[in-house]
Amino acid sequence: MRRLIGVPFLFASLYSLPALSVPLTLEQAWEQAEHANPTLRATQANLAAAQGDLADANALLWNNPQLATEWSKGTLPQAGNPARSNRGLMVGLAQTFEIGGQQGIRRTVSDQSLAATQELITETRRQLHAEVEQRFIRVLSLQLRIQIEEQSLQLIEKAAMAVGKRVAAGEDSRLDGNLAKVEAERAQNQVSLLREQLIQARSDLSALLQFPADSLPDVAGLLDPPAVSYGLEELLISAADRSLLRAYEHKENAARSRLDLERASVYPDVTVGLGTGRGTPDNSGLNVTALSLSVPLPLFRRNGTGIGRATTELTQMQVQRQSAQRDARAQVLALWERWVHLKTRVKRLSESALPSLAENQRLSSVSFRVGEIGLLQLLIVNRQVLDGQRDLLDARTELRLTQVNLESAAGWQPARNNH
Repeated sequence: MRRLIGVPFLFASLYSLPALSVPLTLEQAWEQAEHANPTLRATQANLAAAQGDLADANALLWNNPQLATEWSKGTLPQAGNPARSNRGLMVGLAQTFEIGGQQGIRRTVSDQSLAATQELITETRRQLHAEVEQRFIRVLSLQLRIQIEEQSLQLIEKAAMAVGKRVAAGEDSRLDGNLAKVEAERAQNQVSLLREQLIQARSDLSALLQFPADSLPDVAGLLDPPAVSYGLEELLISAADRSLLRAYEHKENAARSRLDLERASVYPDVTVGLGTGRGTPDNSGLNVTALSLSVPLPLFRRNGTGIGRATTELTQMQVQRQSAQRDARAQVLALWERWVHLKTRVKRLSESALPSLAENQRLSSVSFRVGEIGLLQLLIVNRQVLDGQRDLLDARTELRLTQVNLESAAGWQPARNNH
């Protein structure tokens, strides 16, 4: 059944968690992480830089025109005549043009860089969801584990009280009484240790969600993983197209285009200038129009540094993408085998071991009350039941965590409302 998360989450944004009695749901944790996690926010901040780079690349020309003005004043000496004054004002406009096709290549680089940034944001968000779910499940598992231990503690304390009455009546020895007290103390110590672990797990979840330092949330949800509709082949197909690999592909394309840009930069830029001016020798107007053309000669430097760095970057991106592809497939295969094994183990424990242990616990409790068995036999049965419940809870927890890791490694997007 789906939970209404709007009102509790609204209250959570207004008051600190210690003042709240509503446990945190997984959907609320995801929503909080989307808004507050610094890693995701830092990755999203890169989008503005990529968009600005694309806006510059889409301009009509890469180089801005240059406006120049020149004012001159001087005298022109003449033989036998007084020197003539000479004043002039020149206004010119110059524009540098790229002739190697750099503008189109630069736009390709910006397009690919923006696409890579968007894919990295998607990948970061997906990884954040997986990490939030993992920490959420650890808190939930510890809460359930404490409930199991407390139930066992109650049974042991009841048995200890019964043994105490028998010892007082002379029906049992003091050894049985001491044994019951020690067993109760061990159970209480186990609960205390689990509570300490729960505090740390809640603190880790709170830090990931950027809650206040003194806010340690309780959680509510289902430990068992939701039913899945995928198989190994679907996961492998998804892994080959996950957002991280698409980001690497865009980065590789950008690096390849950047190498083309550096090679095209070997071609010299052409600067064309046009100017007009008016001179006033002896107050007589003189109009001047000038056209200039300048081309640097690539005789000594031919951009070897830029080409070498771009080549290195392209090679590194190719190696990184190929390695990520191989690792993604291998990780999915390994996690799939573990997931299948855990499903079998959980099913075996649920359907075979625990029902028999529960029946043994019921029978032993009845036998202990009527005096057919002693405390030692009762404790043995209770410990077997407790160990079985622990094993099942651990297996269920590992199954859920493995499924989260499997879907994360494959880039699979589960139906979130099933949680």
